[in-house]
Amino acid sequence: MIPLLIGIPAVLAVLFQFVRNEKARGYIVYAGAGIIMLTTVIFIADWIMGGARTLMLYQSTELIDHLMTAGDIFLMCLIIYLSIKYGKVLPIILTILQTALVLYTEFTAEVIEGPHMMVDWLTILMCIIIAFIGGFICIYTVGYMKGYHSHHKEVKDRQPFFFSMLFLFLAAMFGLVLSQNLVWIYFFWEITSVISFLMIGYTRTDEAVNNSFCALWMNLLGGLGFAVAIALMAQMHGSLQLLQVVNTGALLPLMCLSLAGLTKSAQLPFSTWLLGAMVAPTPSSALLHSATMVKAGVYLLIRISPALEGNLVGIIVSSIGGLTFIMASMMAIAQNDAKKVLAFSTISNLGLIVGCTGIGVEETVWAAIFLMIFHAVSKSMLFQSVGATENTLGSRDIEDMHGLIITVPRLAYIMGIGIAGMYLAPFGMLISKWVALKAFVDSGNVILVLFIAYGSATTMFYWTKWLAKLLCFHIPRDTVNDVTRRDEYVSMFFHAATMLLLCLMLPLVAVWMVNPIVRELFGNSTDVLSMSVLTTMAIMLVSIFIVPAVMFFISRRSHREIVPIYMNGINEGDNRFFMNSYGKKEHLYLSNWYLRFEFGRRHLRIPSIIMAAAVLVIGFCLVIGGVSW
Repeated sequence: MIPLLIGIPAVLAVLFQFVRNEKARGYIVYAGAGIIMLTTVIFIADWIMGGARTLMLYQSTELIDHLMTAGDIFLMCLIIYLSIKYGKVLPIILTILQTALVLYTEFTAEVIEGPHMMVDWLTILMCIIIAFIGGFICIYTVGYMKGYHSHHKEVKDRQPFFFSMLFLFLAAMFGLVLSQNLVWIYFFWEITSVISFLMIGYTRTDEAVNNSFCALWMNLLGGLGFAVAIALMAQMHGSLQLLQVVNTGALLPLMCLSLAGLTKSAQLPFSTWLLGAMVAPTPSSALLHSATMVKAGVYLLIRISPALEGNLVGIIVSSIGGLTFIMASMMAIAQNDAKKVLAFSTISNLGLIVGCTGIGVEETVWAAIFLMIFHAVSKSMLFQSVGATENTLGSRDIEDMHGLIITVPRLAYIMGIGIAGMYLAPFGMLISKWVALKAFVDSGNVILVLFIAYGSATTMFYWTKWLAKLLCFHIPRDTVNDVTRRDEYVSMFFHAATMLLLCLMLPLVAVWMVNPIVRELFGNSTDVLSMSVLTTMAIMLVSIFIVPAVMFFISRRSHREIVPIYMNGINEGDNRFFMNSYGKKEHLYLSNWYLRFEFGRRHLRIPSIIMAAAVLVIGFCLVIGGVSW
């Protein structure tokens, strides 16, 4: 089944280059996404029926190794070509260095042959996220791209290329999470970096090109760290197995892999690339830059987290994660562009996950896995709903979403559930944060406790502002025509239903999925839910309908008569205009407070980058300076 999981989306990616008919391409996307999901279900069912035990696969793979070597060289040449074309030097240096180092290690180092792929509970979870979240994002893309190009006529329509990149990305992610050999992981890792680079530059504007190269060189820097880890493991320990990195506990390879994870998950000081990635069409933001690709970084950190407990690398990783969590959430307060809020929120939440992995104990990893699950579903849904709202309103400014519950209630419901899932009880993000906070307190790390406490407060601030905008009751000035297509709603409804089910089934997800992952990583599993499964589920069942019910009753108020309010003058009768003391009509406008001076990006970005870079540089110096290799 593994060759099918990787091969089906890869074949579809090639096929899209030859399908120019838009309707036929849409049907192929629907069928392809469905086949990928079905294949994943069969793969998981087959594994569970076989005993749900860890499988180590593909011992001898000489032909595939040669093909991957050719693939590495091809990727290097592609990066060099595009960098020369646009006059960029740094990506050329980084790609040559890392590719040469990996190839030199492969051809010169003597390593013990081991399995190249592994299937366990963490792999299964990642496959579910890739297949279902990724698959439905592809379905959403069919309708979205029609609306996108009708609103952006200045952008050349390259939909075949766009869909090819989406499905090739799914293939690379399947390969990445299923691989156990470091060289194999590196190969798929670099494919995701190049795909991200190509999709950020989709519009080919100067801003898009510059942002795409920013993402490229930062991810290549992480790739260089990965390549150094490969060389160190091969030369010092004679192994290229990811599990061996954890078993040896060697700090320098761990530090290099952590660098790769930090860059891919857009942690400070590397968060700039994710913010710049928002120039790409929304599906790429939802799939690559929020739901799936950035999860590759935290996936790697979760894999190595048992080796990070109590050592210098773990302290560095947790410190950078905690700093990213609070600084990105503070900067999100000052944003009114919905995609920028989602970008900062993504960086912030990934920071919390990274902080949990750096502590490296069972409770924090349990919380990290749950945070990863809820974040993948919620952020994918939010990006999609923002994209649909932009196509409908012609804007993605949060201020323009005032009273969306009245004008476009379906989008408001979906967006509201996504926002609630990020910070309100009883959704799993809040429960996971509570577990992480408890674990940080138990670990005695006062700084991380402060980071998560104040970071959660700032998180509540910007999400509440947005949610309140959606729920504001007013008389619409104009009738809004919802242009969101059916396939877009299919994907968004799936995500909304999944979010509600995850909340309801949280105890069962913990027992059936998360606890087995922690047990495999640490050898045992702690039950972090203190109350019984049935009691927890009863609370979830009652609480889960509160937010939709509130939104429903607010939307029903649109049929009631509005009572004029006092407006510091004579109300004109519609609560939108009043007569001032000079007898002139004034427009009343309700706006959020963004605290741009206090929390603006221009004030906080540079100091936060300097602090994170200092932690990283000092950490590398201490590790290289003679702690354990």
